[in-house]
Amino acid sequence: MHAIAITLLILVSIGIIALVLLQPGKSAGLSGAISGGAEQLFGKQKARGMDLILHRLTIVFSVLFFLLTIAVAYFNV
Repeated sequence: MHAIAITLLILVSIGIIALVLLQPGKSAGLSGAISGGAEQLFGKQKARGMDLILHRLTIVFSVLFFLLTIAVAYFNV
């Protein structure tokens, strides 16, 4: 069971890396980060299409990552 959990953890880790690299950046530079944060809080634009799918997949993979990390730690004892 430990080997299966580690294998799944490695696959999920690679998936998270790929998903984060596929997502487009909000803006460049410090001024873009400040205005991008304000636009995200007060703007009316919602993520659509591929951006929304990548965002949701990133959330799913991150939850899987934490659960598998806890499982590996539990089986390692």
